[in-house]
Amino acid sequence: MLTLEKVVAGYHGLQILHEVSLHVDEGEIVSIVGANGAGKTTTLNTIAGLVRPTAGTISFADRDAHGRRPSDLVRQGLVLVPEGRALFGTLTVEENLQMGGWTQDTSELKGSLEEVFELFPVLRDRRAQIAETFSGGQQQMLAIGRALMAKPKLLMLDEPSTGLSPKLTWAVLDAVKRIRDTGVAVLLVEQNAAHALAMADRAYVLESGSVVLEGPGPELAKDDRVRAAYLGM
Repeated sequence: MLTLEKVVAGYHGLQILHEVSLHVDEGEIVSIVGANGAGKTTTLNTIAGLVRPTAGTISFADRDAHGRRPSDLVRQGLVLVPEGRALFGTLTVEENLQMGGWTQDTSELKGSLEEVFELFPVLRDRRAQIAETFSGGQQQMLAIGRALMAKPKLLMLDEPSTGLSPKLTWAVLDAVKRIRDTGVAVLLVEQNAAHALAMADRAYVLESGSVVLEGPGPELAKDDRVRAAYLGM
């Protein structure tokens, strides 16, 4: 579904990614773990079209995605939930969700709303509430729900548990697994490496903008280098 081959990218002349190669297949959860500054967010932003790669290739759904506009990629089914959520804080829950469905016909929005409400019942109960008055966990659910309104084939999540309590972290990550079970592939960047590896079908470890390890998530969690560097063992 998604393939990166030797992708090089960065900001303002500073190279962040050094020939990054990875792939995500249909129905998978793939995690990217690494220290702060390793290039995890840059990887997602480059895939999403927010950062233009200077070398390498990116393909999504059998089409060249290199350097394409983010809006075109969303229409194709590649959707990013950014770090920080980027909600429309002064709009209601329902208005935020409707904004996420901009790629759909108006006639399809009601059904999509119901699917999101089924996944996150709290959003149904508070559909008229202003988004910025939500707790952090509720805002994360809303951000994910808004992304689902675009009917993604691949959902990318950047640090979805940031600022959440352990209980809410588990609730959000459980929702991610249920999203995968509906057929949506997931590419996950998560600060809690233990959670990210435990739930991943496959995972990649980034160091200084390069992939240094890859494999099944639970197997990488047993690797001595990963345990020492990211799991505190």
